[in-house]
Amino acid sequence: MLTPDSPRYARVARTIDDFMTLDYTGVGLIGKLYDALQSRQPGPCCMGAAERLVHAARERPDAPVLIATGFPEGGGVPETDGPVGAALLARALFLGLGVISVIVVDEDWEAMMHATCRGAGLAPRALPASGRAEPIEFLRPVYIQTVPKDTTGCRAVTQSLLQHTQPSLLLAIERPGCNARGLYHGLGGRPLDGMVADLDQLFIEARGLGLPTIGIGDGGNELGMGVIAEDLPRFSPKAVDCGIPGRGGVGAATAVDWLVVSNVSNWGATGIVAALSALLDNPTVFHDPELETRSTTLCVAHGGVDGMFMAPEPAVDGIDAREWEGMVRTLRGSVMRAMGHAVNWKGDRGDWRQLK
Repeated sequence: MLTPDSPRYARVARTIDDFMTLDYTGVGLIGKLYDALQSRQPGPCCMGAAERLVHAARERPDAPVLIATGFPEGGGVPETDGPVGAALLARALFLGLGVISVIVVDEDWEAMMHATCRGAGLAPRALPASGRAEPIEFLRPVYIQTVPKDTTGCRAVTQSLLQHTQPSLLLAIERPGCNARGLYHGLGGRPLDGMVADLDQLFIEARGLGLPTIGIGDGGNELGMGVIAEDLPRFSPKAVDCGIPGRGGVGAATAVDWLVVSNVSNWGATGIVAALSALLDNPTVFHDPELETRSTTLCVAHGGVDGMFMAPEPAVDGIDAREWEGMVRTLRGSVMRAMGHAVNWKGDRGDWRQLK
């Protein structure tokens, strides 16, 4: 296993975070988010998240990880950013650590989440009433738990979920985070009233129980971004004023124990997968790029939309699936080379520095 005292560790961790902070979307926000985060949480984002996942799995190997995702766009339909990353993280946790995930989404997004998981090479199942995320022989299971959008109903489901699943860790990816007034917004200031369940209370309660939490976001309005809430107004004016009197800003108030920022939230998930693959020195954990394309395509086919086009396009935040596939292929190749997976002129495999 890759260890922090290894020079290779620092090289791989930096390579991954460098990929996370490239401004593929052209929004111009990621560099500011990353700098703000480093002032609050120094160290490599993705490797830090992967280490916490490994630690949680080894502390409680039979306990599931809860993954919350789903961000509503026009009409309340879910965007592709978030669900695809959640599915691929669940795949990596199962193949690398033998951990089963429970993905939490709103009730009306259940079909989308099942299809997205199948695209990622998993066998999705509704979480049974017992709340037990049991292994299934000869399958790669992932369980889906839905929540209603009303506050009372959602709280009842999530409290039962915590009690019965006894998770080892909670992770949120591209999930709306409420502001200090308890209101949810899109990054541009669009109110999300009635479109999304309140899962902030789930993470707040989990932290109160001492459970570790991780968040992944790309704009500042996602669950977990409370880590840098004080920094957001310096470069994101709508963080404190969404433009609608009385609503406050779009900046998320709820913090997590470890925050990952990336140019696109799904990209952050792929970064964590890359870091986990490197930590475990297990290339199988890092999915082939075609798998991410398939997961995105099935997400769209079952109700997802691209968050930039606001249409059922096979894309994520305006990046076409074919371009995204190339990004994943490049990241995977870079990480494998940094890990020493090279072949010389004779066909010998190993660290390129030692191959002659």
